[in-house]
Amino acid sequence: MAVERTYLMVKPDGVQRGLCGEIVSRFEKKGLKIVAMKMMKISKDTAEFHYGEHKGKKFFDSLISYITSGPVLAMVLEGDNAVAVCRNLMGKTNPQESAPGTIRGDYCMVTGVNIIHGSDSVESAQREISIFFRPDELVEYKRDSDKWIYE
Repeated sequence: MAVERTYLMVKPDGVQRGLCGEIVSRFEKKGLKIVAMKMMKISKDTAEFHYGEHKGKKFFDSLISYITSGPVLAMVLEGDNAVAVCRNLMGKTNPQESAPGTIRGDYCMVTGVNIIHGSDSVESAQREISIFFRPDELVEYKRDSDKWIYE
């Protein structure tokens, strides 16, 4: 088993639409373990650092404005191949290309407000987790239910 941690964020539109519980539930039902979670408002500086790879692109300013427009639910999930599993559950970045049954496929219409962010690699996950969580905020624990999720 390749246990990984990944960073996920329910974006302001997901929070405002009251979808946090539904979204978190999908990841838990899949078998992923929550090791950290908090509601927060992202500062402009943190948002610009987090999305730094997009600086200079035409959508950068609107992305920063959007992600800082309201609270987000930041979380760290753990599980076997967590990055890929979470990305599959989220669906494609463009919701109109996302399959029904995925979060974006079920709840989004356009890329600009696509409800959720998830790390795209283990390296990105490590970087993003360190931006939004201190090491002491990550909780280590054993779940008895793991014996029913993993072989």
